Amino acid sequence: MSDKQYRIYIVEDDPGIAGEIQKQLSAWGFEARQAEDFRKITEEFSAFQPHLVLLDIMLPFYNGYYWCGEIRKVSRVPVIFLSSASDNMNIIMAVNQGADDFVAKPFDMGILTAKIQALLRRTYDYGIQTEILEHRGAVLNTGDATLRYEGRVLELTKNEYRILRTLMESRGKVVSRERLMERLWETDSYVDENTLSVNVNRLRKKLDGAGLTGFITTKIGMGYLIE
Repeated sequence: MSDKQYRIYIVEDDPGIAGEIQKQLSAWGFEARQAEDFRKITEEFSAFQPHLVLLDIMLPFYNGYYWCGEIRKVSRVPVIFLSSASDNMNIIMAVNQGADDFVAKPFDMGILTAKIQALLRRTYDYGIQTEILEHRGAVLNTGDATLRYEGRVLELTKNEYRILRTLMESRGKVVSRERLMERLWETDSYVDENTLSVNVNRLRKKLDGAGLTGFITTKIGMGYLIE
């Protein structure tokens, strides 16, 4: 994935700072967008589907810690906090809320850009292209492990994501329960037959609740199928 394909969402209420960040990142080939309504950060986030979020701590209505927590409910996308309050307590709170890095103001745009590039490489590259799997309008992004459908982001556990990814990669083919358990073992979580059933049933309920009824078909004695 080249830099031009990366989308960066800038949540900064100082128009001068936000504008300068957007200008510089655009010059580097990123698609950068500023927050418009500071009461609807999660809605804007879901609509834009960024690869990385730059998040100020002091914001109108709700602070950056709050919005980082809301984003973490639906996505593992990298978050870098921006703040003039660079004391240790703020850094600890940022990390505890799920932030990946912290940049103190005033900052050098070159340093910020280098941090962004490094974090994007660590998150998405590893020599592997981020893959998008799509079926019936549901989009599974293997880069940030999220499932999106009709503008909503579905929160998946690690096991649910692995199950859904395996089934979507083998769309049109039956995947045995043994194969699914092997994929889950790859993440160091031992799964038995009963645990697999619980995970599949929980995943089905989430998909049904989002309007994706009958997304996963059971083939008795064989396994599961997405067709």
